[in-house]
Amino acid sequence: MGFRPLHDRVVVKRIDQDDKTKGGIIIPDTAKEKPQEGEVMAVGPGARNEQGTLIALDVKKGDRILFGKWSGTEVKIDGDDLLIMKESDILGIVEGSAKGGKK
Repeated sequence: MGFRPLHDRVVVKRIDQDDKTKGGIIIPDTAKEKPQEGEVMAVGPGARNEQGTLIALDVKKGDRILFGKWSGTEVKIDGDDLLIMKESDILGIVEGSAKGGKK
């Protein structure tokens, strides 16, 4: 990817949810909500505090994260639909995530 975010911004690629419910009903694209889970593709160097010291971000490339429904700005980079958001828009990091391991 030829894009590097600035300051405390993060580039996120949404992780698509299943097309079927547990009961086997197929959900059409028009009825799906946009996923609120994604993978961090790139991070900026961090924000500066009042003293000018650089504070590194808590997330890193490859982390799976949860974010708010209306977080970020949608962009298209190299043909991929991505989100650019501030680190403060991220709700948390999904630890030990395995696809299909949801309960």
